[in-house]
Amino acid sequence: MLKKRFWIDNTVGIIVCLVIALIAWFLGKVVPVVGSAVFAILIGMILALFWENKGQATAGIKFTSKFILQTAVVLLGFGLNLNVVLQTGKESLPIILTTITTALVVAYLLHKLMRVPGNIATLIGVGSSICGGSAIAATAPVIDAEDDEVAQAISIIFFFNVLAAFIFPILGRLVGFDTHSGASFGIFAGTAVNDTSSVTAVAATWDSMWHLGSQTLDKAITVKLTRTLAIIPITLGLAYLKARRESQRGAGNFSLKRAFPMFIFYFLLASLITTVVTDLGVATETFMPLKELSKFMITMAMAAIGLNSNVVKLVKSSGKPLLLGGLCWLAITVVSLGMQQILHL
Repeated sequence: MLKKRFWIDNTVGIIVCLVIALIAWFLGKVVPVVGSAVFAILIGMILALFWENKGQATAGIKFTSKFILQTAVVLLGFGLNLNVVLQTGKESLPIILTTITTALVVAYLLHKLMRVPGNIATLIGVGSSICGGSAIAATAPVIDAEDDEVAQAISIIFFFNVLAAFIFPILGRLVGFDTHSGASFGIFAGTAVNDTSSVTAVAATWDSMWHLGSQTLDKAITVKLTRTLAIIPITLGLAYLKARRESQRGAGNFSLKRAFPMFIFYFLLASLITTVVTDLGVATETFMPLKELSKFMITMAMAAIGLNSNVVKLVKSSGKPLLLGGLCWLAITVVSLGMQQILHL
């Protein structure tokens, strides 16, 4: 009976998000530097301008933006072989830790100085420093971010991703990265660009410019996967801080169990399963369907978030968050270049 009730309440909204996701998925394949998630948010926001009363679709849209988003984050874990990521990404680990710390500190300070809302500053800081949309997707449920806030953060991250795709290959040449090997620029692309699609675009451009095959791309993606692991401690730390604040405000007694986001536990479990199974000889490609499903479910969730967003409000309130995102992006770029110089990478 409960299952029947669930489908009655949610089917229409889920189907709407599914249709938008299919269109966005196709557009994302055509224009990969933009990506399906951004297209889904844009289509959702445009529809929301003309579809204020969503009636029967409301419950399904909400379900997609919350539960399907969390499920997508869990499935992301199947793309991570912890042994491979840690082994090949360890040389870039000091840079990754430094850039993540820099972005989070800059976001926090600007949140205080510019009075940017806390959730927006957190989402932009985490998205800039870890892995763009995936990190925002993982963080949003933990801090109870509104759909408008998620949409705004994703849009800002996307803007600087596009800038990176055009600027970084030129910047790499100007600062003197090795053009005979893709390793150095790959580390830079993997630490200074946040979203996977943009990391791919930047690294592939460098490979193409200097006829390096896929050297840069392979290095950049490995570094990027290493950064993805930071989702775990960051989300757990945010959950802990949120629960502590609620306890101090008298909103309930602090409970570590209640503060722990279970979907992050399942994300880690999925990563461990992948690690163990691949070490036993199962091909990494076995998990590709789950990785693709994860990306598609994130696209569905972004469609729902777009449908629940007020584009007029976003445009009016985006000035300070855009500046915050730009300064985070600039700080990460400078620190990444500086650390590579210090470490001679």
